[in-house]
Amino acid sequence: TPNLPPGLEYLNQLDRIIIHQQVELLEAILGTETSSKYEIKNHLGQRVYFAVEENYCFDRNLCSPIRSFTIRIADNTGREVIRVIRPLRCNSCWFPCFLQELEVQSPPGTIAGYVVQNWDPFLPKFTIQNQSKEDVLKIIGPYATCGCFEDVDFEVKALNEMTTIGKISKYWSGFVNNVFTNTANFGIQVPVDLDVRIKAVMIGACFLIDLMFFENSLDGL
Repeated sequence: TPNLPPGLEYLNQLDRIIIHQQVELLEAILGTETSSKYEIKNHLGQRVYFAVEENYCFDRNLCSPIRSFTIRIADNTGREVIRVIRPLRCNSCWFPCFLQELEVQSPPGTIAGYVVQNWDPFLPKFTIQNQSKEDVLKIIGPYATCGCFEDVDFEVKALNEMTTIGKISKYWSGFVNNVFTNTANFGIQVPVDLDVRIKAVMIGACFLIDLMFFENSLDGL
């Protein structure tokens, strides 16, 4: 398909994306936060991309849920196709002027879109924006994100917040996995004809949701 960012052609065919965080043995044994690595797969479990988080040890261990990062996403040939950039910002509804904002680039250096947190006293809310900072979609999470023995769904909605067109799901992966390794397994469901740039931004939104709500949670309890 012409005019697609290089490396995103495969997303053109997908309506479901699985993100699996790899288990870090050192983190499991010592409790030390290590750089996160992810496999991004299709619904058949075939790896499409590989993602690596880059930041400093200070950020990971002292600023863990609100830490700044750059996540580089490469295809199976090792070519970087998506870059996700998160600055260090506040993670509290009491500071509505300094909430989360994530930038997604594809190819690296070219803006694909943004994920912007919206102020709400009760619900997690985000807006997906295109490269021109025009609103495209909304993401609305549940009042409680600590799902007990069940998946946690963040609904992807039209801008009117009435029509649900997809979801980002945190899959419950068991007591041992959540308590001792804190690894994450997510699924993204979106319309197959959604712009591939927005699909790339949805992957960035998934990483942000993971760190904000599940990084240090015992959501398997």
